[in-house]
Amino acid sequence: METLTTPALLATAAFAAGVLNAIAGGGSFLTFPALVFAGVPPIVANATSALAVSPGYLGSTLGFKHELLRLPRERLRQETLLAAAGGVAGALLLLVTPARVFSGLVPWLLLFATVLFVAGPWLARRGHSGDPQDHPWTRWRPLGLLAVSVYGGYFNGGLGILLLTLYTLTGERHLITANAMKNLNSLVLSLLSVATFALAGAIAWGPAVLMMVAATAGGYAGAHWSRRVPVAWLRGVVVATGLGMSAVFFLRA
Repeated sequence: METLTTPALLATAAFAAGVLNAIAGGGSFLTFPALVFAGVPPIVANATSALAVSPGYLGSTLGFKHELLRLPRERLRQETLLAAAGGVAGALLLLVTPARVFSGLVPWLLLFATVLFVAGPWLARRGHSGDPQDHPWTRWRPLGLLAVSVYGGYFNGGLGILLLTLYTLTGERHLITANAMKNLNSLVLSLLSVATFALAGAIAWGPAVLMMVAATAGGYAGAHWSRRVPVAWLRGVVVATGLGMSAVFFLRA
């Protein structure tokens, strides 16, 4: 692989992804294409991208520790187990997917994640009301969480938006609680899926280490810049990037 000949491209993409994830999300739209353009096979690029952005999930989870500690332990246990199982299942599904099939799916997955990113705030607002216990869709939350976790283990793009939408549409009326659970389950399923990829030898470790450092630095910078840069501008950048990358991969397919 020619990945190490393009460290500037990978580091820049990872740094920008860290900034985007800290402010608006959508960092995978940068890390995954950068790895593919650097010569990493798509399945390995997807696994490496998931590892590259994973440090941000830990910081986000720790930032919501007080909200998480107030939740019933049984709920935390059940949902983290579902997220873990889904993450491993999604990773295994990716590993058995033929490279040619996954390459054909990539532009559709990127386009789906982009559309989801655009619709995410509207979907979240639709579910942000009422008592969770009385919500008719609450009973479907475990199955929905498992399905979203499988998607997250298979393809990380748009994962946070899917989880946040799932919680709000199934009756979680406190957005900060939904955000806390989103970050915890993203961390759990990402750790398990990345561990599965690592055991299978599907991680490009040189680029992964470089991008993890750059993404962490970008996350730190993004946390400070978030006070100055309008989120709407960043969301526009994410949408434009997602649509552009989708078009590029459709042309390459």
